[in-house]
Amino acid sequence: MLQGQRVTLVPIEREHLPNYVRWFADREVLEYFGPYLPLNLAQEEKWYELMLEDETTVAFAVEMEGQHIGGCGFTSINHRHQSAEAGLFIGEKSLWNMGLGQDILTTLLHYGFDYLNFHRIYLRVFAENERAIRAYEKVGFEHEGRFREAEWRHGRRHDLLFMSILRHEWKRESSRKE
Repeated sequence: MLQGQRVTLVPIEREHLPNYVRWFADREVLEYFGPYLPLNLAQEEKWYELMLEDETTVAFAVEMEGQHIGGCGFTSINHRHQSAEAGLFIGEKSLWNMGLGQDILTTLLHYGFDYLNFHRIYLRVFAENERAIRAYEKVGFEHEGRFREAEWRHGRRHDLLFMSILRHEWKRESSRKE
């Protein structure tokens, strides 16, 4: 269990899976995160089983005051290069625009840099997802590049921005906030 200021990151359990099915059936949640199509419970359970065996993935359920509100984690973990891709989402729309994304990401970065010994953590974000980009910048992520029309979603092409943060940048940002 990883404790943030307002959120807690816990291992994903089977009882969390119905929430993922519900969230990934919501077009607003899927606009910037998740699969291209809604998943049923059997598909989500299959993902869960594969994730448990995947050494390149670490996934967490995000809880606030005991309520499951979203998910986060690392994929494409490369221990040789000490890097991973971060991802997060808040499925409970009533909790959007409350700064929880920053808290989730800060907690996840702490785990990645201080416990998993990563040197570089990166992410991809749709260029029009201004809310997420602002949150990533506030945590200390730097822009690395734009992949033009890189992804097809909801009937059109989207540019993807790549952003990253290095361990020494994270340490510097963390010491400023103390």
